[in-house]
Amino acid sequence: MLDIKFVRENPEIVKQNIKNKFQDNKLGLVDEVINLDAEARATKQEADTLRADRNKISKQIGGLMAQGKKEEAEEMKTKVNAESQRLAELETKEAELEEKIKKIMMTIPNIIDPSVPIGKDDSENVEVKRYGEPVVPDFEIPYHAEIMDKFNGLDLDSARKVAGNGFYYLMGDIARLHSAVISYARDFMIERGFTYCIPPYMIRSDVVTGVMSFAEMDAMMYKIEGEDLYLIGTSEHSMIGKFIDTILPEETLPQTLTSYSPCFRKEKGAHGLEERGVYRIHQFEKQEMIVVCNPKESPKWFDVLWQNTVDLFRSLDIPVRTLECCSGDLADLKVKSVDVEAWSPRQKKYFEVGSCSNLGDAQARRLKIRVVGEEGKYFAHTLNNTVVAPPRMLIAFLENNLNADGSVNIPKALQPYMGGKTVIK
Repeated sequence: MLDIKFVRENPEIVKQNIKNKFQDNKLGLVDEVINLDAEARATKQEADTLRADRNKISKQIGGLMAQGKKEEAEEMKTKVNAESQRLAELETKEAELEEKIKKIMMTIPNIIDPSVPIGKDDSENVEVKRYGEPVVPDFEIPYHAEIMDKFNGLDLDSARKVAGNGFYYLMGDIARLHSAVISYARDFMIERGFTYCIPPYMIRSDVVTGVMSFAEMDAMMYKIEGEDLYLIGTSEHSMIGKFIDTILPEETLPQTLTSYSPCFRKEKGAHGLEERGVYRIHQFEKQEMIVVCNPKESPKWFDVLWQNTVDLFRSLDIPVRTLECCSGDLADLKVKSVDVEAWSPRQKKYFEVGSCSNLGDAQARRLKIRVVGEEGKYFAHTLNNTVVAPPRMLIAFLENNLNADGSVNIPKALQPYMGGKTVIK
């Protein structure tokens, strides 16, 4: 969420940013919120004048009563009562205007970084770099669900009976592989200096609206009926929420945390063949990383975060590439984002396995995450990135480590988490 003062002083910059994100339907909101802000400031000024006047008159009444000037005191009381009625009207108006301004400000997108390429959607994202050599073996690689089935490792039919489409049972070595990847990712991040955390899996509405846009909320979140609670779509939500309404001493920054959680998502919309099996599902587990830092350090931490994911995938013999997300593919709170995509030898292309985002002070402003230092108070910057999210990551793992006989190699880094196994058959 932008600072209203910035919008007031830089309306053309805000409008151009909206155009760069191809959200022209929001252009009128800029003038509307500026007008509402002017009205709100005028209302507040009048209310403050009346409050000061009321306090002054109240003192005068006390003096008149002490002097026995009862009639003059009563006249003053009549004036105070009239002003109190007007003040009550103004205070109501103030609250209404503040709510309207807040609603609009939470809809106007954050200012994107100048380095972000301009484009309408993810088809215009820009490849940055490839890591590892993509290989297409000389044998046919089955669809990931078929690979799992051959290990008796996937049961979609039973899950469909129990919970419906978009759920799964993982079994045997495939289930063990899933847990091994999560455990390895946890230790990988701990070794890189991040503090391990297991967060709440439900969050209140004020945290939801603090960490994401209304459009994302509607598309992703499951609400607990009858309660002010939502199931998290990613642990980033509750991890950033951990700092809600706090003032952090500058010397405690950066806060670098890595978290494990199950994740729950609606995943609205029709899905094609490549999104069947366990690619796009309603429930999965994930290892996440978040950083809360000084604004000057957020570009540095952004590069550290996506590099962590690249390094982890390469340690498991999976080729990856990074993509710079274009303006139209950025969610409204994001300043800059890089997707990490893994190589699929079956599809002969890359597919998304993680996303790294710098949100500037947008989440901090909404959640009141402030820092106090030598230069006074300021809003922190927040960043997040996927460490690993199986079972989608398992698709890349199985395809890239599959042998012609159907067995799957276990990279050296993962072997301790698989009981020393070098291959599963």
